[in-house]
Amino acid sequence: MRFRVRSASFLVRCFGAACLGVMCCALLAAAPEAKSPTPQYDAKGNLLLPADYRDWEFLSAGYGMNYSPGPGSHEMFTNVFVQRWAYQKFLNSGKWPDQSMFVIDQRDAQSKGSINKTGHFQTDLMGLVVETKDSAHNPEQWAYYAFGSDDKTAEAMPKGNPCFACHDAHAAVEHTFVQFYPTLKPVAKKFGTYDEKREQVSDAK
Repeated sequence: MRFRVRSASFLVRCFGAACLGVMCCALLAAAPEAKSPTPQYDAKGNLLLPADYRDWEFLSAGYGMNYSPGPGSHEMFTNVFVQRWAYQKFLNSGKWPDQSMFVIDQRDAQSKGSINKTGHFQTDLMGLVVETKDSAHNPEQWAYYAFGSDDKTAEAMPKGNPCFACHDAHAAVEHTFVQFYPTLKPVAKKFGTYDEKREQVSDAK
């Protein structure tokens, strides 16, 4: 009789441990999706700047890029980041999933500093532009937000803004300049989502 009690107690403990293990596995499996960053807004509908965007997938960097024929007023570096989960979705389809976010990190450029004698390197943050694909929040699906270097929120640029018009007319994949993203350009071409005509040299305005 004593052996049966101990056996029953042992089975209860084993069952409890098994349940705990299943729960832990379920939590671990759900954790990446739960932590995936998506567009967040305040009560006024303004976009919240994601604080950890520098930990996202890095797409590309440019220096002194200017889409008009005239010279730029201030040459800066631009670094583009996208959520890692959205990046993985693109690798599997050549398309950006809904709730994708792109952060364009704009930084000042310096040519002389420390041991550097030629070329340019990045310094202070000058501002940020965030592009979102959020059909639930924006009637036109794509929206653009300009943040100052210290801003935590920003309202969407008005309808018909230059950013929307430029991306709509010249971006190679949907509203994104994949023609400037060397790791994603061949992916989009493989899936047939790349607009070859957008790669041609033109006087963008």
